Amino acid sequence: MRDREKLDQVIKAYDVRGVVGEDIDVDFVREVGAAFAALMRSEGEHVVAIGHDMRPSSPELAAAFGEGVNAQGLNVVMLGLTSTDELYFASGDLDCAGAMFTASHNPAKYNGIKLCRAGAKPVGEATGLADIKDMLADGVPDFDGEPGAATAREVLEDYAAYLNKLVDLSATRPLVVAVDAANGMGGHTVPAVLEGLNLDIRPLYFELDGTFPNHEANPLDPKNLVDLQAFVKGQGADIGLAFDGDADRCFVVDELGQPVSPSAICALVAERYLDKFPGATIIHNLITSRAVPELVEATGGTPVRTRVGHSFIKAQMAEHDAVFGGEHSAHYYFQEFWNADSGMLAAMHVLAALGASDKPLSELMADYLKYEASGEINSTVDDQDAATQAVLDGMADKIAGVDRLDGVTVDLKGTPAWFNVRASNTEPLLRLNVEARSKDEVDGIVQEVLSFIRA
Repeated sequence: MRDREKLDQVIKAYDVRGVVGEDIDVDFVREVGAAFAALMRSEGEHVVAIGHDMRPSSPELAAAFGEGVNAQGLNVVMLGLTSTDELYFASGDLDCAGAMFTASHNPAKYNGIKLCRAGAKPVGEATGLADIKDMLADGVPDFDGEPGAATAREVLEDYAAYLNKLVDLSATRPLVVAVDAANGMGGHTVPAVLEGLNLDIRPLYFELDGTFPNHEANPLDPKNLVDLQAFVKGQGADIGLAFDGDADRCFVVDELGQPVSPSAICALVAERYLDKFPGATIIHNLITSRAVPELVEATGGTPVRTRVGHSFIKAQMAEHDAVFGGEHSAHYYFQEFWNADSGMLAAMHVLAALGASDKPLSELMADYLKYEASGEINSTVDDQDAATQAVLDGMADKIAGVDRLDGVTVDLKGTPAWFNVRASNTEPLLRLNVEARSKDEVDGIVQEVLSFIRA
């Protein structure tokens, strides 16, 4: 039996994550595997596919999780090294539950588990993680039947073939593509997916190394894009792609070395899907630029706004039969990919659009940028609720409306500007995002809101 308070620190809203050796170890992970298997068995599942990233702790933890699954009578398919979206592919293609060992963009000392049901259906707090937490706190029930078996399987080739069926890059114009894999799983998947095409791939940090010797595998932080920005210009590349550690997210840099807003990528991909599926529904989270729902409506589609987090987005994708979903954090979700997210698939859509255009990427993406944004600004505070209320109280005379879908989203009087303040689902932080018509307006709002958050 495990301490519930400690479990709350490790089992988050939509995954399991913590420091290896402190929060997470082999014994803990074995129990999580058993609890997950018990839950899956109760739902009629028989098989769990297990993949892991290149972190030093990942193989051992993945093996322990498999032991826990086997002990509950379920079989496991050990996939070995996979990106997270490759694990989702396996879950969809093999029609079985899945577990991915990764801590995504977090530093090397972290590891974690992303769980899904067959067909890459999400397992979040409301859809299984709370049940797993209860079992760990109360003791995982013993299983007295026959233990399951373990087999190994490689799915990289099938994953690559499937993505290339979804996005045909065979007719693209020649492109020089700089790719920063950040020593993460992009170094494993990019060659398999993009080889043999009219693309000149220029690799940066493709060596798999979970200690991240060059920079953190977190392209959301601008400092981790610096190497790629210089590399793009130095190589004369048409586009730069930056993957996070488990390669389920992809950031884009244009030929000038300037980052492209993930919201602009959302808009471009949404437009491509609405061309393919006229009138379809597109999901966007509440931090995504309002340029996205405006484009969707103008193109004849139906935008649906949702809270942040992959479990929530996937659930909304299924509920609304949406063809595509996008987040400000460069998570992109595809109905054709079992409603799961894939940075690789998003990158392929951008490559297809660029390859079919005679414009450079900077000009192509300018059509999708209507507003200026602050990006995510994090603050550590003693009391997240009190800090949020201080903002609302301090700016009361400027507020036109407040929405509480996820944190607080505040519309301001006399302007299309808005901001969102929300607590992180994975870290002890308060996150601020601001959007307005100009950079000066954004900067002014940021300064004012932070004066209350950090008072």
